[in-house]
Amino acid sequence: MTVAVKDRPKGKVWTYEDYLRLTDDKRYEVINGRLEEMPAPTPLHQDIVGRIFLLLSAFILRENAGKVLLSPIDVVLEDRYVLQPDIVFISKDRLGIISEKAIMGPPDLVVEIISPATVRRDTVVKKSIYERFGVREYWIVYPEERAIEVWVLNDKGKYEIFSVAEVEGKVKSKVLEGLEIDLKGIFK
Repeated sequence: MTVAVKDRPKGKVWTYEDYLRLTDDKRYEVINGRLEEMPAPTPLHQDIVGRIFLLLSAFILRENAGKVLLSPIDVVLEDRYVLQPDIVFISKDRLGIISEKAIMGPPDLVVEIISPATVRRDTVVKKSIYERFGVREYWIVYPEERAIEVWVLNDKGKYEIFSVAEVEGKVKSKVLEGLEIDLKGIFK
């Protein structure tokens, strides 16, 4: 049975199965059992997503490294954690986590483009979730500052900054060894 969000009781703990039964066209994430509506992305957000996706795709295809996918795509980390990152990369040896409906487990790399409405969600809440579930590399893109931070898991399973650039310069990936992205190609 499908269900509209307005028909759900307050305080309900949402699961992936509940999420799949939603009938409206809005975008949601499930964070610790709470259904969170996501705002529509802006044209600037989508332009940056597209530029990063094209650069990642070219590198991944050339290196035969795996698969890169764009949002909206469900990433099911656990029954009460269903996220929709802007861009995800899954390495060639882990493609089995891609199911017919969703990515069932942590991607190797996640990219989130910050918007004013998602600053805390992306830089604190989702960063903590990605770290907890073992996403090896997390890119946080700040359009207003024209900056990108690349966070990687250390041997203790905690994020530490690996590469950062603001306005000019390049960011590097640890997961995609050899990948360098010049900020001039992202923020035009």
